[in-house]
Amino acid sequence: MILLSVLGNLTTIAVDLVKSYGSPMLAFLMFLESSSIPVPSEVILPLAGALAARHILSFWIAYIAILIGSTLGLLLDYYIGFVVGKDVIYKHAKRLRISKESIERFDRWFDRNAVAAVFLSRLLPVVRTLMSFPAGFAKMPLRRFLLYSVAGSAIWDLMLMAFGLYAFSTNNAVIWLSSIGALAIVLYVIYRVAIGRLRG
Repeated sequence: MILLSVLGNLTTIAVDLVKSYGSPMLAFLMFLESSSIPVPSEVILPLAGALAARHILSFWIAYIAILIGSTLGLLLDYYIGFVVGKDVIYKHAKRLRISKESIERFDRWFDRNAVAAVFLSRLLPVVRTLMSFPAGFAKMPLRRFLLYSVAGSAIWDLMLMAFGLYAFSTNNAVIWLSSIGALAIVLYVIYRVAIGRLRG
């Protein structure tokens, strides 16, 4: 309950900030979200689309600002992982209640699936910001990391912004509820495909 209350307060604050400061604030909030601070992109991105529908923001300027903020945030986590390295994780594995065998299995899995993991994780709610750390630990080439991270983020950002633009540009309740249903279905399909690909 405390966690939900905190997240609710953060969401309210984020909405007020975007309304007050526009695209630069969107970039900053998405920077925080991509650097694993609990700012909900599932709220921020549809809000950006909704404000664009009301001509408060330019859709494409907001989208570019969001993508820049997202990229800077994921780069921060990547470099933290790169600098800290796996040795620190190995050193503190027992304290973190992680076995070295689990870490080694994950290393082997990531070596085989790095591209899919980085790209597909950007399309998954909640976990989408976490893959930058293991990419940094694994010393994944920066160019490859950026290419697939930005590609996944660009799809996610555009999809949720477009949802906000379309859903909130109408006063028709049927269209609005249909849009929410369609988004839920799309997210579920992406989740199932991504999880299946990452597992197999």
